Formats: sequence, structure tokens, C-alpha cells
Amino acid sequence: MKLRLPGRRDRAEATATDASADLTEQLVRTAGKGRPTPKRSEAQGRRQGPPPPPPTTRKEAYKRMREQQALRRAETRQGAARGDDAYLPARDRGPVRKLVRDVVDSRRNVGSFFLAIAAVALIGTIAPSMVVRNYASFLLFGFFLLMIVDSVILSRKLKRKVAERFPDDPQAKKTRGLVWYGISRSTMIRRWRFPKPEVPLGAEV
Repeated sequence: MKLRLPGRRDRAEATATDASADLTEQLVRTAGKGRPTPKRSEAQGRRQGPPPPPPTTRKEAYKRMREQQALRRAETRQGAARGDDAYLPARDRGPVRKLVRDVVDSRRNVGSFFLAIAAVALIGTIAPSMVVRNYASFLLFGFFLLMIVDSVILSRKLKRKVAERFPDDPQAKKTRGLVWYGISRSTMIRRWRFPKPEVPLGAEV
């Protein structure tokens, strides 16, 4: 039987308790960062009951920390997908960038067919028939010409819309960056765009 003097604790037990306390404090600090502070009404609406008791073991503390991190990542992905500025990367933030996205998403862009045309042309260029290879080359060349023309039309539309809506916005004066942002988005397939389109095709923006 192991005897203990009054007022003393086993060194291993004390170390485990201190490690658990440190992890609990780290978990509390981590849970409060990385997202905007919610409104008081929202915070009260989310309360399900009394807070859970602090973790008692190192394993439980790590488990809670991983759950909190997974929850924050899920919230960030959902917020970014719906276009919430608080969760978007810097290149996608602001009303000017949102207008550019809406203009691109409201029209049918030639560039969005790039992957399909490129795949067909690639298959054609490796065909054994010389005629098929020639047609594939003409198809790819013609598509690039159409994409260039469509990009010029899109860039003019973007400049006009931005100048009308945001004549005094400093971000609106960087037209080259905005045009490239819009053209690069127009080359993506609509369902793969990020943030997700918020306007239907043919909408008046």
C-alpha cells in the first residue's frame, strides 16, 4: 500500500491535471477566434442549455478541440459559398467584386465551354486521320477567337457597370484587376464557380 503525506499529491497526477487545465484553456481561447462576434440575439438563440463541463482528460480535450476546429471550417465554407464577406478571401470581398460576379453569372460566357471544347480538340489532334486532326485544330483556333471577342465584350460591360454603380469607389478605379477577375470567372463552369452564383442566367444586373 502506498502512503501519502497529508497535503501532497502524486507528481504524475499533478502533471496530468496541469496538462488537462492547459488544454482546456487553449480550447477556450481557440474557440473564440477565427469568426466574427455574433449579435446578442443570435448568441442567445443558439444557447441549448448550460455549458458542458471542462474536459477531465488529455484525450477528451483534444477531441473537443478537433470538433471545434471542424465546426469552424464548416462555417467558413458555408459562409464563403453563399458570398458572405466575413468568410471570403480578400480577392473576393467588397460590393464591387460582387457586382463583377453577378454580371458574369447573369450571362452565357463562351469561356465556360473551354474545358469541353479543349477535350474534343485534344481527342481530335491525336486521331489517326489527318482530316480529323485538321478539323480539331480549326475548332480550337476558332473557339479561341470567339473567346477573345466575348472577353472584350464582357470587359466593356464590366467597366460600364462598375462606373455606373460605384463612380467614387477606390476599388472601382482598378479596372484591369476587375476585368481579369471577371474574365477568369467566366472561364469556369457555372456550377464550379466560387463563390456560388447568386443570380440566374439572363437576370438584369
